[in-house]
Amino acid sequence: MTTLTEQAAEDFFAARAFQPGMPGFAGIAVDLLLDPACAPTGRRPLRHGFLDARSPGVVVVSGPPSPGLEVALRRMSDDLAAATRVMDQHGLSVLPFATDTVHPEGPVHAYGAATAGVRIGLEAGLDDGGPLGLRRRWALAHTLAPVLAAAFANAPLRHGRPTGWRSVRQALRRDLPVLPPGPSAPPCEPGDRRTAGPAQDLPAPRAAQTGPAQGLPIPRAAASGPARCATDPRTAWSAYVMKAPTGTGRSLRDRLRAGARLAETDLHRHLAALRPPVAARGHLEIDVADRQPGNGWRVPAAVITALLDDPRAAEEAEAATAHLADEPRLWERAARDALTDPVLAGAARACFVAAYAALARQGVSRELRDALADFTETYVGRGRCPADDLLDRAAGRV
Repeated sequence: MTTLTEQAAEDFFAARAFQPGMPGFAGIAVDLLLDPACAPTGRRPLRHGFLDARSPGVVVVSGPPSPGLEVALRRMSDDLAAATRVMDQHGLSVLPFATDTVHPEGPVHAYGAATAGVRIGLEAGLDDGGPLGLRRRWALAHTLAPVLAAAFANAPLRHGRPTGWRSVRQALRRDLPVLPPGPSAPPCEPGDRRTAGPAQDLPAPRAAQTGPAQGLPIPRAAASGPARCATDPRTAWSAYVMKAPTGTGRSLRDRLRAGARLAETDLHRHLAALRPPVAARGHLEIDVADRQPGNGWRVPAAVITALLDDPRAAEEAEAATAHLADEPRLWERAARDALTDPVLAGAARACFVAAYAALARQGVSRELRDALADFTETYVGRGRCPADDLLDRAAGRV
């Protein structure tokens, strides 16, 4: 067995972080929270993807990379129907929320073992500086993440009682910075600024005027480029992985410096256990949405794909979220306050308008656009999220 040095481990993670590619393919994974917690073990092939047990209480339906959003949605719909039949055969119910047992103080590993979410896999992007470039997609995914986590929060209860959080699942991440820490950023390119100035208002895109939130302004950051000239995404990802705690509670870097003899299999195991909001797994993996009731998983899949893969929507989302890089305790606010936080609410309104406009330009099905419009009207436009419905029922207000 070949043991690794600290530098070799850093190089290992950086080299495998991204495979640059033109955006267009999308993959979806949907977690199912089960009652009772008796998931069938092993991997089962479905029509398109696979069904895997992550823990006794959570199974994962993972779809294949698909050429476009609507193909990915159709394939996931087929596989979810098949997975539901498997659960029925085992006498298991699928719960319509993200968790009901996890304490907001952790343990952190409960995020993967006892909560359910919706993850989207997208191409890493191109090795250039345009709106579909890898560096800008990496930064945009991070500034979008707490906004979308707030919009799709759906885990406010523990054993049926309010916890004080709208997403206990995201509360486990509340100490995260918006942008991943790394070495000092390099000098900006001409026209870029490191921080955004006061927000200004732009009218909603013309294509969005038939959408769900007509006339909502889109905040514009003072910067015309990314939120900040972040460190290289590969370097940032490698630094995050090296700093993240392993199963021993110590970081990989600390273990290597203490003389631990680790092989590549240990690095693969460590990578597989990590659940950050934005991950580099050869492609971009976005894990910010709590499990939604019914077919609600389709909305976060559509919004995330539109905002990152449509060049115009990406620029509008970048403008709406660039200033969030310097907001204090934003993940905590997203988990606790969701869209009652005015900063998150303003960014969410702008992003959902941009997403609707992108889907309209792309000519996606009216059914999908209507689902996004309904979600925007019911929640985003009113400063609410799905967790508020659960809280209303728990309080006897409905």
